[in-house]
Amino acid sequence: MSVGVLTRRTLRGATALRGGRVWRPTPYQVFGFLFWLVMSLAYWRVPLCCDAGQHAAVVERLKADLLDPRHPTADLPGAGSPYYSPYAVAAGAFARLTGLTGWEVVRVAGPLNLLVLLTGIGRFTRALTPRPWAPVFALAAMTLLWGTERAWWSGFLGLMSMTGNLGYPSTFAIGLAFWAWALTAARARDARRVRFVGPAGLRGFTGYAGLGALYGVILLVHPITSVAAVTGGAAFAVGWQRGRRPAVVLRWAVVGAVALLVAAAWPYFDVLALAGDDSVDAMHRRLYEGLLAHFGLALLGLPALWLRGRRSARDPLVLMCALDCLVVAYGWVSGHYTYGRILGLTLVAPQFALAVELAAPRPWGSGRRVLGAVGAGAACLGFLTVHAGAVVPRTVDPVGFEQPPRWPSYDWAARHIRPGEVVITDGYYAVHAIAGYGPNLAAPTWPDAALEERERLRRLADVRAYLSPTSTRAERSAVVRRHHVRWLLLTRWRPVPEEAVVVAWSRRTGEVLARVG
Repeated sequence: MSVGVLTRRTLRGATALRGGRVWRPTPYQVFGFLFWLVMSLAYWRVPLCCDAGQHAAVVERLKADLLDPRHPTADLPGAGSPYYSPYAVAAGAFARLTGLTGWEVVRVAGPLNLLVLLTGIGRFTRALTPRPWAPVFALAAMTLLWGTERAWWSGFLGLMSMTGNLGYPSTFAIGLAFWAWALTAARARDARRVRFVGPAGLRGFTGYAGLGALYGVILLVHPITSVAAVTGGAAFAVGWQRGRRPAVVLRWAVVGAVALLVAAAWPYFDVLALAGDDSVDAMHRRLYEGLLAHFGLALLGLPALWLRGRRSARDPLVLMCALDCLVVAYGWVSGHYTYGRILGLTLVAPQFALAVELAAPRPWGSGRRVLGAVGAGAACLGFLTVHAGAVVPRTVDPVGFEQPPRWPSYDWAARHIRPGEVVITDGYYAVHAIAGYGPNLAAPTWPDAALEERERLRRLADVRAYLSPTSTRAERSAVVRRHHVRWLLLTRWRPVPEEAVVVAWSRRTGEVLARVG
């Protein structure tokens, strides 16, 4: 997470033969390891929920056919689905090699993604400052300084949401974004001339090309995170880059060209075609509601950001915050609310600016003491109002903190359904989870470029017609034949059609699994 400290001490005995060097871990290595351990256990103790079923389904389809997977949740071709990213293909290959299920792979991915994230945070913070406690404070600020109401979206890495999101591709992409920013910062500060000819030039070209490949991978793994990754990279390139303008343009042109080349060369889907896709904009409008309640505590980092701006108008964190705010504002004004997904990374600039400021050596002035006291109080407030339930189990909770969601498992139903068979369900939990076990849905829950949106909406209409209390047996049979439906997974409030045969039911939820067709 950060390089340990090598110190010299008085040489005695055998130590003298080794040169007297003693390795001491940095504060971030100590606290980062403890954080990784606690959050990995917290992630494993909570049942997977929400979008985890979608990601488990993607792994299952790639496990079945790595080169030509079917649609993630429907009995349809999967060509063009943006879910089949390099991250997903690696997860599918891992599932094939180990025999793990999609759900198990999502579980295993959590601690691995967290390791990428923590090392990226450490490397990024060291690019900002050599202060040893800065990465520790940055990690605390990033996970606690959000708001006083829970913000639970993929890519929002508050302490509470980490219990559900660590196994998602977005977490891995954000970890890579921190690494990309750190590497961009290092190259922007490198004042040496890069020639791109001869052996030295080849090494320089390779370095910038490798950085471009990293941005290209981020674009493929989680396209919306790549927007914030690019704005952050641009902030460091503009803020810290010095040297002759033609050479500067050439360096970053190589980065951009390689990133686009990597993205365009990916055979599973065309990521550049997603730029004009508005199919998920409506569902993201909620991101712009209750902004102060969800993100207000991060505003305490603005004084630190203002101080950095006073020192230099080209400060990268100041530029990063400004560019991210422009992207978020564009999402609101244009109606492309999906751009609001970068709100979580928009907080990085004030959070990390505050961390760097509070990591300054003592003695502190009165302003910094006030800032430290207010920041510590805000972190405690965020922890007690939102995040405490993430790490405090209910069995030892003396207060009654809000706990992470605990969705039911559908193992009891999946054991009767063969992979690829089609299910109609009316349950909110079931429709998000059952495809993760291998079955298909008659109507996919989420939009996907592999399926025309009008066709998905027609399928949803067929499902609603089937489940309507006024539907006739002939109408239901037509839907069954049209979509090759084999199973019904119904809530306890939904009557089972007369032609269906009940096979199993859940003691926890009362849901019923029935066979049709």
